[in-house]
Amino acid sequence: MKSLIRLSSRATNVGIKPVRSLATQPTNLKDVLANVIPEEQKKIGAFRKQHGNKSLGEYTIDQAYGGMRGITGLVTETSLLDPDEGIRFRGYSIPECQEMLPKAPGGKEPLPEGLFWLLMTGQIPTAQQVAWVSHEWAERADLPSHVVTMLNNFPSSLHPMAQFSAAIVACNTESQFKAAYEKGVHKSTYWEYVYEDAMEVIAKLPTIAAIIYRNLYKEGSSVGTIDNTKDWSENFCDMMGYTDPKFVELMRLYLTIHTDHEGGNVSAHTVHLVGSALSDPYLSFGAGMCGLAGPLHGLANQEVLVWLTKVVNDVGMHPTDESLKEWIWKTLKSGQVVPGYGHAVLRKTDPRYTCQMEFAQKHLPDDPMFKIVAQVYKLAPDILLEQGKAKNPWPNVDAHSGVLLQYYGLKEMQYYTVLFGVSRALGVLASLVWDRALGLPIERPKSVTSEALMNKYGH
Repeated sequence: MKSLIRLSSRATNVGIKPVRSLATQPTNLKDVLANVIPEEQKKIGAFRKQHGNKSLGEYTIDQAYGGMRGITGLVTETSLLDPDEGIRFRGYSIPECQEMLPKAPGGKEPLPEGLFWLLMTGQIPTAQQVAWVSHEWAERADLPSHVVTMLNNFPSSLHPMAQFSAAIVACNTESQFKAAYEKGVHKSTYWEYVYEDAMEVIAKLPTIAAIIYRNLYKEGSSVGTIDNTKDWSENFCDMMGYTDPKFVELMRLYLTIHTDHEGGNVSAHTVHLVGSALSDPYLSFGAGMCGLAGPLHGLANQEVLVWLTKVVNDVGMHPTDESLKEWIWKTLKSGQVVPGYGHAVLRKTDPRYTCQMEFAQKHLPDDPMFKIVAQVYKLAPDILLEQGKAKNPWPNVDAHSGVLLQYYGLKEMQYYTVLFGVSRALGVLASLVWDRALGLPIERPKSVTSEALMNKYGH
């Protein structure tokens, strides 16, 4: 009894409030939160207003509350995002990659296999090296039977990204890293098994994604077989049922430019974080895909198309500049954002947007939806600057990709993030191999409570 009294006394000293009689306590958790949350919002808002610019060592209180924005706390070897220059993959810009990476015979766009090689090695691959990757992935593309059964039994109401993530995780029965770790292999060899798993995951993703597409939108028709003489993108398109060479070229470009965007975005950071616990690549990448499924990350291109559809419904397929300006202002004044504009890091037009616009100008210059996208690009930045809230008024990759996919007949917007996920695997899994190669430890940043901050800085 004495120990309980001492504990109670200590608790009072550190500011824990006495517990009220249980008889007077609400029992509905949501009701309790509905009372607590507004008070905490006011308290923290006032505290941040007064003390947000104070330093937490090298960083500020506002950065701690603001999603760690701008805090350099990760090492990712594969790419670097410069606010003014855009993304560089192992030091190469997107235009340089478009020029230097191998293409398919007769093709103009880089093959994703080539970018994967670059991300893994830091070296521009030869055509023969890229062909080897294509063949290797084709040979590894089969799924375990239990995963096929699971995919075929998912209800059609289950979102494509939920199916995608679940199927990836279920493939971990095949993990060579998991088996090796259980045998007690030396940690200096971890990267070898992570590499094998990464190759298996990437190889299987088009098959998983194509089965999901066929089940949801093509009445469950067969995806057919992988042709090991074709590249990764062409096999993926074939399995979905798209054989237009221009669409295949678009997919090669799309799957190349969406691969990697530094290590701090949600999907990349999640794969790194979960992998740092030595979870195998299937589990780590599946977790990253759950992050990609969020509307503030991978669902953004879908949000752009929804917004563009509203534009067409309200002001027509061929709006004047004035009517489109009014619509953009209407969006902003209603408290919404112009989807596809702005970026957490970039302070210029996203180079991924630019290369997609160049593709559209070459292959679909007269498409009405492309013309609206180009018109928004002409008008929106000045409006966003005039509004004064946007640090970056320029378009990002999502402002364009959905319109291109729609043009070639892939109109199922809920599926677009699956395509993003197939591409993102190349970057985050290359990084995961390097995480284990460099022996990076489990990720464990320090956190603090608002009460601790207020005790130190505020009251």
